[in-house]
Amino acid sequence: MSRFSSLPQRCGHLVIVLFGITLVTFFLLRLLPGNPAVAILGTSYTPARAAAIDNTLGLNRPIWSQYGLFLGHLFQGNLGFSFFYGQPATTVIVQHIAPTVFLVIYSAVLAALISFPIGFAAGLRRGGVIDQSSRILFTVSFAMPGFWLGIILLLVFSVHLHAFPISGFGGGFAQHLYYLFLPALTIALGFSTVLVRSLRAATIATLQAEFVDTARMKGIRWRRVLRRHVFRNAILAVVAVFGVNLAYLISGTVLVENVFSLPGLGSLLVNSVADRDYPVVQGVTLLFAVLIVAINLLADIVQAALDPRVGQEAGA
Repeated sequence: MSRFSSLPQRCGHLVIVLFGITLVTFFLLRLLPGNPAVAILGTSYTPARAAAIDNTLGLNRPIWSQYGLFLGHLFQGNLGFSFFYGQPATTVIVQHIAPTVFLVIYSAVLAALISFPIGFAAGLRRGGVIDQSSRILFTVSFAMPGFWLGIILLLVFSVHLHAFPISGFGGGFAQHLYYLFLPALTIALGFSTVLVRSLRAATIATLQAEFVDTARMKGIRWRRVLRRHVFRNAILAVVAVFGVNLAYLISGTVLVENVFSLPGLGSLLVNSVADRDYPVVQGVTLLFAVLIVAINLLADIVQAALDPRVGQEAGA
């Protein structure tokens, strides 16, 4: 049986999940108090003008009719027209997508650079200084809410030390790295806690495996055993953990972007909810869902590619 034999079935499940997300998002938004016409008109609000806007936007139709219209436009690649920005929702989202994508990738890379060496070293020296210190450090960082940790880093390194900017995205790749370092570090520290624990446990379990003892008895150098057997198998066990938590990391960018005033999808989502801008909120939520689903699927593919038993067990 092919290691990727379960891929079509997983894709089918993902389509069902995405459909459910559109359903939940659409109807939950309609349960929020407030009228989009009020946000659009502002101080010029009158019942007549509000009724005219509701009629133009189709908000006076039955709820199921509105949902059917939304799905029809969605299948055509049309997310609707932003009430607040006066532009297609797709255009508004595209204008804000770069900071979020850059932040997610930056945070994932930082988390890997932090957690892989520490987790592997903690597993090799169980109970040692690195193991105990990392356990305390990452437990504290994990217990801190992301927005609180971000505010602390902002106050220390931006307000007092002036080492990093308070807000903004920068104008080039180098400036993106500079401007987004603190937001990415905020997310990476919380993300690294799970990765360090998982890699530490996987390393300890791999060191106790029989094939490691066999390799040592054959006279293979210890460094080679670590590189080709221990580290490789330990990383394999962490791939799924990395993928699942990376998916949750995307949703964590919402609060962090607002703390650091980044012009990304997180800030756009919060502002659009306040403005009752239904098309933009639905579009951003659906995009987050697609990214999360795609990352989970990619993690499954990578794990199956590294270990054929994963794909065969999933398809069994």
